[in-house]
Amino acid sequence: MKFVSTRGAAPAIGLSAAIAAGLAPDGGLYVPESLPRFAPREFDGRNDLPVIAAKLLAPFFAGDALAADLPAICAESFAFPAPLRELATPQDFVLELFHGPTAAFKDFGARFLVACLHRIRRETTQPLTILVATSGDTGAAVAAAFHRVQRFRVVILYPDGRVSPRQAHQLGVFGDNVRALRVAGAFDDCQHLVKRALADPALRSQVPLSSANSISLGRLLPQMACYAQASLAHWRAQNTHLNFVVPTGNLGNALACILARTCGLPIGRIALATNSNRTLADFFAGADYAPRASVATLANAMDVGAPSNFERLHWLYPNAAQLRGEFEVHAVDDAAIRATIHKRHACHGDVFCPHTSTAIRTLENLRERGESEPWAVVATAHPAKFDSIVEPLIGAPVPVPPALAELLARPSSAEPLDANYAALRRLLTPRA
Repeated sequence: MKFVSTRGAAPAIGLSAAIAAGLAPDGGLYVPESLPRFAPREFDGRNDLPVIAAKLLAPFFAGDALAADLPAICAESFAFPAPLRELATPQDFVLELFHGPTAAFKDFGARFLVACLHRIRRETTQPLTILVATSGDTGAAVAAAFHRVQRFRVVILYPDGRVSPRQAHQLGVFGDNVRALRVAGAFDDCQHLVKRALADPALRSQVPLSSANSISLGRLLPQMACYAQASLAHWRAQNTHLNFVVPTGNLGNALACILARTCGLPIGRIALATNSNRTLADFFAGADYAPRASVATLANAMDVGAPSNFERLHWLYPNAAQLRGEFEVHAVDDAAIRATIHKRHACHGDVFCPHTSTAIRTLENLRERGESEPWAVVATAHPAKFDSIVEPLIGAPVPVPPALAELLARPSSAEPLDANYAALRRLLTPRA
């Protein structure tokens, strides 16, 4: 399979080249020339996540040098579960994607990306620098996946003061080949700096660069597998499609769900939950698409005013009216996030992170208007990462998963960086 740019001004390339590049040379995002189609029965006998992932992703790897390694890549990447759990209320489910080493859904994609890049560059001795803009969880997942992997260095940019204390601590614990930069700005500033560096041919001639944000196919494609496994399990048990509420900021996780549905998995409707950053909510309500500066919220990993993957969404649905008809977006403000965390614990004993709570509140909105079909809320991060927010609202400590506790026990440090490209370029450029 070949991959092309969303902007249409770059040549079609193979999967390995697209993963290694991160961003297309015309500034667009790589997408497949066509999408495969599956029937649910084609997955009969496949239950485990790595096995489902290998089947689902095989067409995307067809003809590529990585094709023979795909089963091993999936086994390495999907080494922890993504359980679909019933909630107390009928027809309500939660898909828990936070059981990886950094307690966030991005662990799947980060491990998949490093498994691919390690193989792509196995004959290369020159180090590759992985640039990461993070609003909270991506950076730690990528750092954990690439930590001490030879011939790679990771540079993480995160908005200083706009991630949770435990997220910030995670970002600075690795050292070695991982460098954490706390940027004086918002996530959008971090994302802009990364994109500018990736689009700088002079820099890239001196420093080989790639991305580990959801603009990378190596991050995006594997996330489809979690939706495939959950929807197939539900289909086999109830013979109905499973609908999803996906909390989203940069649209990567949401797009993975959308692509899985487009490929024929038994996924029904998809609702997107956002916070007070209303770029997507306003567009789906009928306004022109208008990226804007992000605002800080409790659900900080979703504090995105210019979601990168909107380009891929527009590629999939070029007609704005059709796109608006396919999905709905619910904006959930901080007051509603707080109320949802408190109420769900008081009524049902549930403990959710602020991001998952935007999806829970969206599901409650759907139920209040009479929706009775089965819906699964996507839980993107463990609530223990947001103890300073969650614990006062539920009046109890949140148990910390062992892997997260081990990270939090390490010393942590990050370097300051001005939100200007010259500062980043100087840091990345080798000294004479």
